Amino acid sequence: MKKVICVLLLMPFLSIAQQKEVLSPKEFQTKLSDKSAVVLDVRTPEEFKESHLSKAINKNVNDADFGDYSAKLDKKKIYYVYCLAGKRSHKAAVDMRKKGLTVYELEGGIDSWQNAKLPVVK
Repeated sequence: MKKVICVLLLMPFLSIAQQKEVLSPKEFQTKLSDKSAVVLDVRTPEEFKESHLSKAINKNVNDADFGDYSAKLDKKKIYYVYCLAGKRSHKAAVDMRKKGLTVYELEGGIDSWQNAKLPVVK
């Protein structure tokens, strides 16, 4: 009986843990079709100018004020973050999730997006 109660108490946490937070380029593209999606490019402004995803907002994760910036974001929205290859977007996503935001990362960054022949703004 105790085991059953423990399992029932843990079930909500197991489903949360199984939620996919890193998306393939195709999955990411599908999610971006939602008009309420907020696309956040966490690379440098110079990298952003070279190419970026449509409707992306640029905020460098390595800026000193990124933590303050992310603390002011709307918790009701869903954020889709990317960088060049995934390392900086993961750093940003961890920070944002700690603040209670819902965040999805682009697996492999914009490099994988372009390798999948998906469109960018140049």
